[in-house]
Amino acid sequence: MTPGLLGAITWLVAGAAPPPESPVLPTAAAPGFAQAAAPRVFAFPRDHGPHPEFRQEWWYLTGNLDGAGGERFGFELTFFRFALAPPAGGAAEDTMPPGSSAWRTREVYLAHFAISDVAARRFRYAQKLERAALGLAGAEAAPLRVWIDDWSLAASGAGSADLKLAAAQQGYSLELELHPLTAPVLNGESGLSRKSDAPGAASYYYSIPRLEVHGELVSEGRPLAVHGLAWLDREWGSGGLGSDQAGWDWFALQLDDGTTLMFYALRRRDGSRDPHSAGTWVESPGAARALTSAAVDIDAIDHWTGSDGVRYPSAWRLRVPSLALDVEVHPVLADQELKVSPRYFEGAVDASGTRAGRPLHGRGYVELVGYGPKAGP
Repeated sequence: MTPGLLGAITWLVAGAAPPPESPVLPTAAAPGFAQAAAPRVFAFPRDHGPHPEFRQEWWYLTGNLDGAGGERFGFELTFFRFALAPPAGGAAEDTMPPGSSAWRTREVYLAHFAISDVAARRFRYAQKLERAALGLAGAEAAPLRVWIDDWSLAASGAGSADLKLAAAQQGYSLELELHPLTAPVLNGESGLSRKSDAPGAASYYYSIPRLEVHGELVSEGRPLAVHGLAWLDREWGSGGLGSDQAGWDWFALQLDDGTTLMFYALRRRDGSRDPHSAGTWVESPGAARALTSAAVDIDAIDHWTGSDGVRYPSAWRLRVPSLALDVEVHPVLADQELKVSPRYFEGAVDASGTRAGRPLHGRGYVELVGYGPKAGP
């Protein structure tokens, strides 16, 4: 999943916030764009790159990092591509009419970079928005490269499965190399993720749930060698949520027995869970198993309220009876909220519990979308 920001991008381009009543994502299928309507054949590394025939997509990285001196950090670096108009003539590769201004574009890019500094009890984030013109922002395949200004995610080289990223904001900069420990995992129905019964309310969705990372994090001018695990999510499509859906709670857990759990609980405007909620369990050898909404029980056991009164769940108990899995999930910092438009919580977490009666621990990330003002009915 991803923050519900794509429906707001056109308002941001115009220099205005989205109206309070606007949904988390557009609720109507977009004419002129390709639709995620049926399972497809994925091809890698091609599908790591952009899909301009679809209206929106994102490259979404989160992870937990450790320093040699016991320092701990969480990070998020997410790139969004949003098309303002379909490609000319429906072509997969977009071109502008001859004689067009060099500033003219059919696409804009948005990115977020956030750091959770656990020892300092500090959460910082930054946002960039650029048009796909004059080299300011864009996405390329073969080899992969996605960028906004000096923030980037790229393949380490032609034909390489390894990645590298770079981003900087006030007080923090990050340069990492990432090595996939698993092949891409297709979520949903062979990679087709249906969010509701509304036409077009689906995306193509895969994850790389374990990437070994190492590199350098500069904290307030002090360089630190760091290592850890990251998670990559990729989605693209042309639809959004259903009209009765308000947001979601997304969990991505990397457990110390080598397994991973991803689950997103879609929330209706009346507070109930939508039956299209779903997830994926990956055993340590790499075998993936789809999880339906009924397979996963989630109970919020604590809450956090920001200074302006927005209230989020802040600890959870997750149970998957078919896996004999029972874990509690706790944020490493209570406040990991990005006050963008619309606002959302994206935070590093710890997990602990049991599987088949044996102790289990892990780390991960949780995303909470749709809890801000006017998110409900």
